[in-house]
Amino acid sequence: MNRISRFLWFCSGAHIATLEKHPTDHNKYLGIGATIFFTGLFAALSGGYAMYFVFKGADFAWLFAIFFGLIWGLAIFNMDRYIVSSLDKNTSAKKQLLQATPRIILAIMIGIVISRPLELKIFDKEIKEKLKVSYLNGQRSKIDTLNKAFDKKYTIEIGKLNELKAQRDSLAATIKSDRQKLNYEIFGNKTTETSGVMGYGPYAKRKEAELKQRGQNLDTLTADIRQMEKFVDGRKQFDGLMNEKLLTSKQLDSLASIAGFADRNWALGQLSFTPDGKRDVTTAIAVTFIGLLFIFFECLPVFVKLMSSRGSYDHAIENEEKVQIHLSDKDRDAEITVADQIQDTKIGIRAQQRIDELRNK
Repeated sequence: MNRISRFLWFCSGAHIATLEKHPTDHNKYLGIGATIFFTGLFAALSGGYAMYFVFKGADFAWLFAIFFGLIWGLAIFNMDRYIVSSLDKNTSAKKQLLQATPRIILAIMIGIVISRPLELKIFDKEIKEKLKVSYLNGQRSKIDTLNKAFDKKYTIEIGKLNELKAQRDSLAATIKSDRQKLNYEIFGNKTTETSGVMGYGPYAKRKEAELKQRGQNLDTLTADIRQMEKFVDGRKQFDGLMNEKLLTSKQLDSLASIAGFADRNWALGQLSFTPDGKRDVTTAIAVTFIGLLFIFFECLPVFVKLMSSRGSYDHAIENEEKVQIHLSDKDRDAEITVADQIQDTKIGIRAQQRIDELRNK
């Protein structure tokens, strides 16, 4: 327990030898040290997770993530330790607040940086679903763009193909109607266009000949349409349209799993909006409060140091600093006195040397 206490005191930035003499302040600096330690731990996890996505897919990605996570965690730990230890409790409350303001701003910035990768992990499932929708919409948009460009490029050919199809459909409808009229004529059904006499008479023969001719015309149109469709499909194959298909569920899962940090960060921001572009208040509040939680956690050591009263340890540190300043001043005075005496001695020696030189002349 003593080792853990000393470690947490070290994390708080306290002077351990002085703090040990003041047991009433032990718990305060244990709490401050624990907060700084866990902030650094969260920073290591956050940085490692972010770096894992940077190197995801590469060999030893996990090794890079662990290495960067440790470096980032130690950097944040050291920065937090400096921020807290640099606050002087021996000044007035107003001066302490002025000292803390830039440190609080820095702590907020660190909290934002730490919280983002952890938010990405917390909303991992929702982010993947948002990415799947984005990738699918992107593929659809790409296909639509290619089709529009193709239609514009081959306007004449596509127009001719559509015209042939319209003629074929019209002719097929006419043939169907005439075949029905022929059946009515043969079976003696009386209409405005049939004689009502049963049998295979002259009118039925003429209708059958017309149907045969129209059937040949339909075959010719169908052949022309197939030839034109073959040409258009060949152009589509040449321009790459035939290779563009909507992504399958398996492909979408794979793309969402290997998505980079930027894509995931964008998807996290989009969670605050519904598919129709309206703001999803519930999700937005959840994302915001999780971010604020980490920001508050990062600022907590500074707040604890500000809110804590001036204890015996702070008084001892102030006295120790005064003693050190006094000793430093005394050392300075001693050095000045010694330097003056040495200089006087040098001057005396040189003067005596000049006197002796003059006497010898």
